[in-house]
Amino acid sequence: MYDAHTHFIPPDVLNWLVENKQSVSAVFDKRDANKADFLSINGKWAFELKPSFVSEELFLREQAKAGVQHTLISPIPQLFLYEFQSEITRELVQVYNQALAAIASDKPGRLAALGTVSLNAPEQAAADLETGMDLGLKGAIIGPGHNGKLLSDAGFTPLWEAANRLKAVIFIHPLLNTDPRIQTRMMPNLVGVPWETTVAAADLLLSGLLDTYPNVKILLGHGGGFLPYQIGRLDKGYDMWNQVSSNLQAKPSEYLKRFWFDSVLWNAHALEYLVQVVGEDHIVPGSDYPFDLNELPTRILSGDGYRSLLELDR
Repeated sequence: MYDAHTHFIPPDVLNWLVENKQSVSAVFDKRDANKADFLSINGKWAFELKPSFVSEELFLREQAKAGVQHTLISPIPQLFLYEFQSEITRELVQVYNQALAAIASDKPGRLAALGTVSLNAPEQAAADLETGMDLGLKGAIIGPGHNGKLLSDAGFTPLWEAANRLKAVIFIHPLLNTDPRIQTRMMPNLVGVPWETTVAAADLLLSGLLDTYPNVKILLGHGGGFLPYQIGRLDKGYDMWNQVSSNLQAKPSEYLKRFWFDSVLWNAHALEYLVQVVGEDHIVPGSDYPFDLNELPTRILSGDGYRSLLELDR
């Protein structure tokens, strides 16, 4: 079994956070004597800093216990640091990417890794990606946009050009939605997280970016959000409106098959539907481990999508 959606915080990154607590407003809060600290950055998105986030031995042991033989590890979205000055973001990017590359290179038959990039400075983000892949990373995990701009915005062109040239994996991972209507009952996570992926992916699809940069392997978290389950609406819009079809060479449902999707859906019927729509070869097993809402897929996938995404058979 494989796992393409996991998160890890190497010791060097944790040390950097402790040393730079003031500049990034990092708070380690002991809420419960029986639990680990909760970590928040800049007053946002606090989460329990479980030992499995920071202990490589425990992380690998728990993955092995779950039957996972190969894992793709990624930075956590709370540490993207896009809202800070790019110098701060770049400093943590360098620490994070070097640490993950070292961990993955030490266990090449067991681990692969994605890095993070300075999405708040796209030219630097392109350099971050290239440097990280030179270290052995497979690509990068990024948020669904920055500063109100979606990923198809021309400002992000340097990153997409580099990703296309490098044939990088770009894992689009949502951040918590800040819509004031859904700020209770955990809805920023339950509804906002898949919604952010939906908006980002629909924008990329409808913009024509998938034709412009065909070599980029775009992975969508949480089964692609809500997009795959409303693709018929996009197809209907393609038939009806020039504003939808003008940038595309085929129906949206055909472009949907160019993305990769993880299996983090918590519903066997939803996963079966996704397999029918995009094909099992573009779905990768994922768990979102070790966050609270994590699960291994209830359906055993062949692993073809995972191996293809990471080119493990080459």
